Amino acid sequence: MPVAFLAPLRPTVRHHHERFDGHGYPDGLDNGKIPLLARIIAVADTYDAMTSERPYRPALSTEMALAEIKRCAGSQFDPQIVQAFLELEHTI
Repeated sequence: MPVAFLAPLRPTVRHHHERFDGHGYPDGLDNGKIPLLARIIAVADTYDAMTSERPYRPALSTEMALAEIKRCAGSQFDPQIVQAFLELEHTI
């Protein structure tokens, strides 16, 4: 059963695995074609995934996760979103 009030978030959920360079999925969107919230969630979700312990690997340190996110700015992630995230990092 559809949850109508969540309908506006469908593009965000659908496209948070797109890559800034267009090599993501499901639609291969690039740059500004990826919804802004999806670009934000991509960075936040990646940070959470890397810094959370998993059954198959230990959590990465904050420093290692941020270095990887910074390394992927402009290819996997929107560089402006990464910059904003790094500025907020001091509050994490």
